[in-house]
Amino acid sequence: MSGKNVTEVVLADADGIARAAAILESGGLVAVPTETVYGLAARADSADTVAKIYAAKGRPDFNPLIVHVRDAEHASTFAVMDTKARELADQYWPGPLTLVVPRLSSAVLAPAVTAGLSTLAIRAPSHPVMQALLAAVPFPLAAPSANRSGFISPTTAEHVVRSLDGRIDLVLDGGATTAGVESTIAAIREDGSVEELRPGPIELDSRARGSSPGEGIEAPGQLASHYAPGKPVRLDAQIVAPDEFWIGFGGLSGDCNLSPSGDLTEAAARLYDCLHLGAASEKPRIAVAPVPEVGIGRAINDRLRRAATPAD
Repeated sequence: MSGKNVTEVVLADADGIARAAAILESGGLVAVPTETVYGLAARADSADTVAKIYAAKGRPDFNPLIVHVRDAEHASTFAVMDTKARELADQYWPGPLTLVVPRLSSAVLAPAVTAGLSTLAIRAPSHPVMQALLAAVPFPLAAPSANRSGFISPTTAEHVVRSLDGRIDLVLDGGATTAGVESTIAAIREDGSVEELRPGPIELDSRARGSSPGEGIEAPGQLASHYAPGKPVRLDAQIVAPDEFWIGFGGLSGDCNLSPSGDLTEAAARLYDCLHLGAASEKPRIAVAPVPEVGIGRAINDRLRRAATPAD
């Protein structure tokens, strides 16, 4: 970083994590790397600090936040972790799976975290920096993606600063994230069934897919228009116009290629970086090559479709 930023950027080493913990303790906002994207963390037990998240992001107040905890035992102090929830947590935590489960009435959480819902979106992240930060503070962290609401998610500290400089206190620079797309979100229904609300790095049983969400927004990432680069996006482009920034895949090289070898895991990791490059390009439009709708390709295409949907 250049050192000219209003928001402080520090390495995510022991000193940086200690500084971040102190800022969070006092009610500040800190961008933290997770295995998916950078999250904008604040203590989830304070109404004032959670309000700062919504204000910094310009996030609509009907869109709930994900609460990050250390593990399933920690989660059980805030949410009902029934047999199915425990089974999924044992299988996938720590990792990029968010569970939507009933919130405990005794949970000490800011009401805005759940946006008035009776359920709570909660996960235990695997990134060592976020794990170390959660171990350093006695409270859970609310942490949506560290970007302006509706725009491209950040996978590097530079992306965070480009979007939120001057709006938050600190960025912990832990390098580029690995998964590149946000966590899979799964709702545990009263009958014990599992419903996928957002595809992500964790592939759930196919029986959990395809069902429509309940009325309204149940979890983050369900808005029709999201992850937007600020210019029109055209999908499944195999031929492009001179005024289009082309995001390629496989043999369709493009101006930025998600994965020259056609590897979907690499494509997911590079997705937002390529969208950021397209947004910064002088070309007024973005075209994206076809990406297979299999495995994590489902999550990539979900994000691309939302990026291509005009905001109301």
